[in-house]
Amino acid sequence: MLPEQLKDHPAAAALETSLPEAITGGHAEHGEPTLFITPASIVEVCRYLKNERKFLRLSAITTVDWHPVDPRFEVVYLLHSLEENSRLRLKCWVSESECEIDSVTGVWRAANWYEREVFDLFGIRFRNHPDLRRILMPTDWVGYPLRKDYPVHGYKYSYQNDMDPSCES
Repeated sequence: MLPEQLKDHPAAAALETSLPEAITGGHAEHGEPTLFITPASIVEVCRYLKNERKFLRLSAITTVDWHPVDPRFEVVYLLHSLEENSRLRLKCWVSESECEIDSVTGVWRAANWYEREVFDLFGIRFRNHPDLRRILMPTDWVGYPLRKDYPVHGYKYSYQNDMDPSCES
């Protein structure tokens, strides 16, 4: 359901008319509209906003970890309409047990690396992603370093066996 403060926003009002079941809430703090979208509707909503409302640019996809709250993760999509000079933020809640949402790479090719970064650092899987693998961390890295329950100083490793013998005193 679209909150009263967003009824005048053209893209939000049009989305509520076309896909009312997709919106679960929203707000407009500091003049920045945010819509909460059901995870099952994210691809349909993004496709509508791109094709019908001219949000041709996906600026970013990121995540907020609200540990220990459940659902734990808030996947955030930042959209930009160059034609309308308008921005819109979409948010989807994803639980830790599911930890999966549909990929929007079929809507914006730019989503490819953004989704890989979110997967790499938070562990959220994107269904139907063409190449979901680590992008920043080594492929054999264990864990997701931007999760709030990840150790602040990382995991303890012993580097004694990795030392260069010529550096020993």
